[in-house]
Amino acid sequence: MSDTVLCPKCGSEYTYEQDNLMVCSQCFHEWDPAEAGNEDKVFDSNGNELANGDSVVVIKDLPVKGAPRPVKAGTKVKNIRLRPDSDHNIDCKIDGFGSMALKSEFVKKA
Repeated sequence: MSDTVLCPKCGSEYTYEQDNLMVCSQCFHEWDPAEAGNEDKVFDSNGNELANGDSVVVIKDLPVKGAPRPVKAGTKVKNIRLRPDSDHNIDCKIDGFGSMALKSEFVKKA
């Protein structure tokens, strides 16, 4: 039983192989075991890997709830912090807006 593959989402040992994917029978999460090391990595819109402390540039106007204006495309954001377990996986501070979370699909590495 040493070759048991644990579910990366819930940690369950009750997983099985289906086609070329692994499936968890507890939470029904599906993943490719060949790409198992990519869960903690965050990539920008161009596929470049991001790291804590990087600078990024916003690639599209992003509306901000409660703000009268959006974050404009071309805004440079310095010293980002990554949260790979979240949907908005970049924490940052933007001048004029303060602390906020961004999705990595709307930024590119500077």
